[in-house]
Amino acid sequence: MAFKIIASQCTQCGACEFECPSGAISFKTDRFVVDPKICTECRVEFAAPKCRAICPMPNTCVPA
Repeated sequence: MAFKIIASQCTQCGACEFECPSGAISFKTDRFVVDPKICTECRVEFAAPKCRAICPMPNTCVPA
């Protein structure tokens, strides 16, 4: 399972894009999106998903 970004809650700060170790987050049209084919949920690299940890808005980066 990958993560997704709740667009209505996202402040578009961009922190998640730069912190994502797999490069799964990008800015498309008018919002940040997670590519589920690339997202690893940071399982190998970290104890918790980096997007969720870095996001200033609670419950914005969530399991898809």
